[in-house]
Amino acid sequence: MAISVKELNLEQGMPAADVALRWLEAELNAARKMRRPALKVIHGYGSSGKGGKIRTACRKYLREQAAAGRVRLVIAGEEFSIFSEETRRSFALCGELRQDGDLDRENRGVTFVLL
Repeated sequence: MAISVKELNLEQGMPAADVALRWLEAELNAARKMRRPALKVIHGYGSSGKGGKIRTACRKYLREQAAAGRVRLVIAGEEFSIFSEETRRSFALCGELRQDGDLDRENRGVTFVLL
């Protein structure tokens, strides 16, 4: 069985936020072409614990994509819980997400995108 959720580590190599955003955009386009239902974006949460530049920029960009209808759903890692209606909706779109290790871990360093 093919893995349908791609994990994208935007922290790798410690890029600037604008570089990370270009990488995210390219990976979203590739995921659409490959008909992947979901993407797990690892962006970290910033060394200060208050929210890093990559995290902030990625989440803003992804919310804009959702508002424009280019992605179905964006779930912050800290909201990725079986008690969240959005998370339960995501399971219907991509059942593989039920097995993700960050489920119910309140991980602020990741965001899930459903295409």
